[in-house]
Amino acid sequence: MSEKQKSGMVKKSTKPLAEADETTMAAKPADKAPKAKRAAEADEQAAPVATPAAPAPVMHGGIPAGPIRPLSPPRAPAKAENFQEGDYVVYPTHGVGKVERIAVEEIAGHTLELIHITFDENRMTLRVPTNKARTAGLRKLASKKQFDDVLAVLKGRARIKRTMWSRRAQEYEAKINSGDPAAIAEVVRDLHRNAGQPDQSFSERQIYESALDRLAAEYAALEQIDKATAIERLIAHLKSE
Repeated sequence: MSEKQKSGMVKKSTKPLAEADETTMAAKPADKAPKAKRAAEADEQAAPVATPAAPAPVMHGGIPAGPIRPLSPPRAPAKAENFQEGDYVVYPTHGVGKVERIAVEEIAGHTLELIHITFDENRMTLRVPTNKARTAGLRKLASKKQFDDVLAVLKGRARIKRTMWSRRAQEYEAKINSGDPAAIAEVVRDLHRNAGQPDQSFSERQIYESALDRLAAEYAALEQIDKATAIERLIAHLKSE
């Protein structure tokens, strides 16, 4: 075989090989694209689909059912009472005040009958619509019989929950702001420290003094004594056996 023929054979054999390599190389990206697409589709099918959370079951009256419990029970509205000028009253979040006057006023185009309550210690006047007084928890002073029950609570045994202090502090604050003298007495009783017991923390002391002050204010107005004397008597009840 001549050299020319050998050269032609080499050319014939290398050209198809080169074309085949280029075709194979060009085909690789094309082959990968469908695979990547199929893999993405498979991932989409396999991925969990987010579904909207099912609404919480609702009981009659729109109250959500389930294990969720509020931090404290909602404050029960005070009984319907007729307030007069000069009455001492208790507003849940501000304590004892005095009805200065009851007047009809026009506010934002609405005519309302308002109870003006003054809080001397805070130098504050609060105006409460008479038709909202009950739902706001406004009430007259507790009777002497009711306060006898409050004093009995002070003598009871302290009930300290084994929970974090932050949680207990919230519960104590809720009791103080409930305006219920028996609930406030529970706070005073539970946070009171007799001689020889460990000192209270700063926050415990603050809540204790707030509850004692609130309770003493109502006791003083009921017994017509000054608050300092009322505090002394309450502490004496705490220490008595």
